[in-house]
Amino acid sequence: MRSYQTLLISVSSVGLLFLVACSSGKQTANTASSPAASPSVTASIPTNQTIGKLDADREDKDHGEARHNGQVIETGDYHLEFVPEKEDNAIHLDFYLLQDENHDPIKNAKVTAQVQLPDGSQKAIDLKYDAQDKHYTGILPETASGDYKVTILSDINGEKVNGRFSFKR
Repeated sequence: MRSYQTLLISVSSVGLLFLVACSSGKQTANTASSPAASPSVTASIPTNQTIGKLDADREDKDHGEARHNGQVIETGDYHLEFVPEKEDNAIHLDFYLLQDENHDPIKNAKVTAQVQLPDGSQKAIDLKYDAQDKHYTGILPETASGDYKVTILSDINGEKVNGRFSFKR
């Protein structure tokens, strides 16, 4: 009888430990399907595109370093650098779209910045190529303080190269 109680306690303890171990991992919410999820800049991006991530954890820092003191993304053969500059009545958006290890500028892309403003509303800004400074540029006529989320959509001869950035004003 005593060995039966010991066995029962042992099995129960192992089962309890198993349940605790399985439930103590990080839990993440799937906000994409949640009706309470806030609107996102990425809602209008087609799902078949690759979106680069900020280059904070790259081991190859020389290849991904910020040449213009901006936020850098390395994705495939492309180097993306985003530099928002605050002005009195607007935000100047500079975007460097470079290719290969030589970081040659890409001049013929169609580039759009989709910006989520601090109030949650969105604006699309077409960025034009500045041949003299060898980068894409645009003006966001906003002065609101807060967090801005930016998705840069680039079409390079039919190839989609996109990146997500953010900044505070």
